[in-house]
Amino acid sequence: MNNQLHFGIHAPQQHISYQQLLELWLEADREPLIDHMWLFDHFMPLSEPTDGPCFESWTLLAALAAQTERVRLGHLVTGNTYRHPAILARQAVTVDHISKGRLNFGIGAAWHEQEHQGYGLTFPSAAERVRRLDESCQVIRQLWTETTPTFEGRYYQLHEAHSEPKPLQSPFPPIFIAAGGEHMLRVVASQANVWCSTAHTAEDFREKNARLTQYCEAIGRDPSTLERLASFLIHPVDMTFHQARETAQSFIEAGATHIVVNIAAFYQQEEVIPRVLDQIIKPLKQSN
Repeated sequence: MNNQLHFGIHAPQQHISYQQLLELWLEADREPLIDHMWLFDHFMPLSEPTDGPCFESWTLLAALAAQTERVRLGHLVTGNTYRHPAILARQAVTVDHISKGRLNFGIGAAWHEQEHQGYGLTFPSAAERVRRLDESCQVIRQLWTETTPTFEGRYYQLHEAHSEPKPLQSPFPPIFIAAGGEHMLRVVASQANVWCSTAHTAEDFREKNARLTQYCEAIGRDPSTLERLASFLIHPVDMTFHQARETAQSFIEAGATHIVVNIAAFYQQEEVIPRVLDQIIKPLKQSN
C-alpha cells in the first residue's frame, strides 16, 4: 500500500444474482483505474425490500477472487461478531491465496442488531464490541505471523493453534478498520493500515481524521503510515454523478487517500461502471 490516491467500487451482494454481480466485477477488473472492489458483510439486505436476496460474503468473495485477475478485493467491512477471529483469519488467508495476494482485509465491530437477533448471534454492548474487535485483531495478526500461536484474552483464546499456510502478502494483507467513535479510532491507530471512515460529510471526516492523527502520535506512530478511506452511496434520487464527483473531491481535500463509491442503487441500469469511470474517477485522477 502507498499514499497515492486510490479508487474503488462498493458492489454489495444484495438484490442481485451471482451472475449479474460477477459481470460487474469482471467489468471493473478490466479497468486499471479501479483499484479495489468491495462486498459488504451482511446476511440480510440493508435496503428495501429487506426480504430480498443477499448472499453470504466470504464464500462469495472467494468465488470472485477466483474469477478476477487484477483488482484488489475485500469487504467494507467484515462484522467481527459474526465469526470467531481464528476462523476468520483462516478464511482470509484462503482468499488471499485464491486471489494471488489481492485481499484487502476489512473489519469492524459490527452494528446490525436486527441481524444478530434474527440469526441468534450475541450482540454485546458497544463498548464490549470495541474491546472484542481490538482483541480479534491481535488474534488474527498472530495467526498470520506465527505457526502455533497461543493467546489468552478476555474474549478469545488460542492454544498452540496450527496456522499454515501464511498469507501470500507480507507480512499480511492490509487491515482496513471501519470506525467513527473515539474508542474505535484508538483501535484504528494501533491496529489498522487503513482507516475506513464512517463520516457522511467531509467536515466530519476532517474532524475525525485530526483526532486519529492525535491518537497515532500519542502511541508513537507516524500518522502518515495510516491511509484514509472515504465511501459513500450514489443514488439516482439524491445524487447525480457530477454531485458524486464533488463529494469525492471534498473528501480528498479533507485527507482521504481512498475513495469508494457504492453503486447498489444502479444494479438495474446499464453501463454503471463506465459512468463511474468517465464521470467520477477519470476527472478526479486528472485534477488531483
